[in-house]
Amino acid sequence: MAREKWQSKLGFMLAAMGSAVGLGNIWRFSYVAGENGGGAFLLLYLAFVLLIGIPVLLSEFSIGRQAQSDVVGSYQKLAPKKPWFIQGYMGLICSFLILGFYSVVAGWSLYYFWNYLNTSFFNAPSGGYEAAFGTFITNPVSPLFWHGLFMVITILVVLTGVKDGIERASKIFMPTLAVLLIMLAAYSVTLEGALEGLKFLFQPNWSILEDPSVYLAALGQAFFSLSLGMGGMMTYGSYLSKDESLPSATVGIGLMDTFFAIIAGVVIFPAVFAFNISPESGPNLVFITLPGVFEQMPFGGIVGLVFFFLLCLAALSSSISILEVPVAYFMRKFGWSRTLSSAVLGSLMYLLGVAASLGMGRWSDVTLIGDRDIMGSMEFVASDVFLPLGGLIIALFVGWHWSKAEAFEATDMASAGPIRHIWRFLVKFVAPVCIAIIFLSSVGIL
Repeated sequence: MAREKWQSKLGFMLAAMGSAVGLGNIWRFSYVAGENGGGAFLLLYLAFVLLIGIPVLLSEFSIGRQAQSDVVGSYQKLAPKKPWFIQGYMGLICSFLILGFYSVVAGWSLYYFWNYLNTSFFNAPSGGYEAAFGTFITNPVSPLFWHGLFMVITILVVLTGVKDGIERASKIFMPTLAVLLIMLAAYSVTLEGALEGLKFLFQPNWSILEDPSVYLAALGQAFFSLSLGMGGMMTYGSYLSKDESLPSATVGIGLMDTFFAIIAGVVIFPAVFAFNISPESGPNLVFITLPGVFEQMPFGGIVGLVFFFLLCLAALSSSISILEVPVAYFMRKFGWSRTLSSAVLGSLMYLLGVAASLGMGRWSDVTLIGDRDIMGSMEFVASDVFLPLGGLIIALFVGWHWSKAEAFEATDMASAGPIRHIWRFLVKFVAPVCIAIIFLSSVGIL
C-alpha cells in the first residue's frame, strides 16, 4: 500500500501548525504566563522556542521524513536492531493518554460553545459560572456526551485520510483560527483599562527572573506548545516529500505557533485587567474567569461565542495529529485500513476519557499517582514523563547517533553555512541538558 503524502508544503505546514496550536497555546499559555509574571516569562518563552523548540522540532520532522514511516517504524528503519524504537512505543502510549484527557477538556469547550450558541451563557447561570462549571464536570453523563461528540469529529477527519481529511481540514481551521484570534485581540485592546493587560504581557518585571521556577515554566511551555516528543510531528514529517525544504517550514511553524500563543495572550489579558480580574487565575481562567469577563463586555455574548468556537477549532486541530500517531502505526504494523484504525483506536481513547471524566465527579476519590486524580495522573505520565523523555531521545538520536553528515543531509542543512553548526550544537548539547532539567523538575527531583 503506497504511503500517503501531503498535497503541498503549505498543507503540511498548516497541519503541523494545527498540531502545535491547541489548548496549550490558548488555555495553558495564558494561565502559565499569568502565574509567572507576564512579560519576563514571555521573553524567556520566546528564547526557549528559538534555542530549543525549533531545533528539536526540525530534528523530529527529519527523522520521520528520512524514514517515511510511523513513530516506531522510523527508528527501526534508520537504526535497525538498536533500542531507539522504544521512543516510538512511548509516543504511542503517550498519544492514548493525552487524547484520553485532552478530548475531555475539548468536550468542555464544545459544551461552552453550545451554551453561547443558544445564548444560555450570555448571562451568568444561576449560582454563577463557577457553580455551573463545577456542576457540569462532576455530572456522570453530560460531559461524556460532549467528550464523545468531540472524538467522533476527530475520528471522521482522520479516517478520511491525509490529503482529503487532515490537510483539507487544516487549510480551513488554521486561517479561520488566525482571523478569529486577531479579531478578538483587536476588540480586546479597545476595552477601557486594556493597557494594563498589555503592559503585563509585554513589559517585563525583571524581578520575576529571580525565581528559578519561572525558567522551568517557560522552558516547559516552549517544549510542550510545539507538540514535541510524542511523535505527531515525526508522523506528519513522514508524509512530506524529500523534495521540500525542511528548515524553512520548521521555522515558519515554530514562529506561527508562538504568534498564536501571544495573540491569545492579547485576547485574554487586556480583558482580564479591564475588569479587575487577577491574571493568576490558573487553569480556571478560560472556563470560569473569562465567561464572567465576557458577561460584562459590550457584545460579550458574541465575544464568548467566537472565543469558544476558536478554542474548539484549536483543540480539534491538535487532536487530529494525536490520533494520527497510533493510526499510522497500526496501518503499517497490522495492515489495518485507515477507517478501521481510526474507529477502533479513537474508541479506545474515548474509553480512557470516560475514566478521566468520571474522575472529576463520581470517581473523584480515586487517586493513581500521589494525590493526583485520574485525569491528573494521565497528564502527569504523558506530559511530565513521556514527552520530555521522548524529546530527549529525539535530540540524542539526531545529535549523537547520526553523524554530522547524516544529520545535515536529513535536515536539508548541508549547505546552510554556519547556522547548521549552531543548530547541531543546540540539538547535541543544549537541548538534551534543558530537556533533562524539565524532566527532573517535573518528577520532583529538582
